[in-house]
Amino acid sequence: MSVPYETAEYESAQSPESPEEHLARLLGRALNSFELPDEVIRELDCALAHDSSLHSAHHSAGLHRETYRHTWLLADGSAVTLWELAHNTAPGAEAQHEVYLDEEELHTATTRLALPYDTSDFELPVLTELGAVPEPRHAYVADNSPDHARRLLRRAENPDRPGKELAALLATAEGHEITQAFGRPGRTARAGVSFALYEHAFLLRDGREVSLWEVEHTATPDGRHMCEVYTTPEAAREAMEHRAARHG
Repeated sequence: MSVPYETAEYESAQSPESPEEHLARLLGRALNSFELPDEVIRELDCALAHDSSLHSAHHSAGLHRETYRHTWLLADGSAVTLWELAHNTAPGAEAQHEVYLDEEELHTATTRLALPYDTSDFELPVLTELGAVPEPRHAYVADNSPDHARRLLRRAENPDRPGKELAALLATAEGHEITQAFGRPGRTARAGVSFALYEHAFLLRDGREVSLWEVEHTATPDGRHMCEVYTTPEAAREAMEHRAARHG
């Protein structure tokens, strides 16, 4: 049986926002938030967890444009995404924010801007000169990483958790880092359950990077905390949606 995490170990100095707080902040800065349907706002106001990520970015001659994807997990296991556009109208001007219900609306909005719409704006990862090996994606800490991997896999309760082969591979880990990818631990959602998703990244002896994705939730018959571990973020998110739908 798993137990809830110590918040200080997994959260940054600034505590992550709850789904309701994140929604309020997004709508508060968006100039066109009044255009969103009321039924969508009501759905998001009862979300179990949320996630935000940078979708594209472009900077040129003092002008900038970024687009963000904001996703909420609902109690019935479905997900709702809002798209945010942030841009300035002149070099040095304060950023303006807009929010849209689908990516097509976002695309239409970007055509009004001086910068082109192009989801390939990001620069490719810089490769080192010797061996062309990408720089590590994480700030790894060498703190008994093999033991951390063992404890993580031991508390996983899902039948399809990673097996002995991956456990043996992680026994060679020389560093690890934990980041919260979704949700907020220690906060009970209005539907009576909470969800959080963590990425446990490991740096192996040969320079390879391996990540495990841990779902921590209370969507159990007695409300206890349960831990599930998956090898891909897609599998972890699917498990979250499945658990939320069954609980709802």
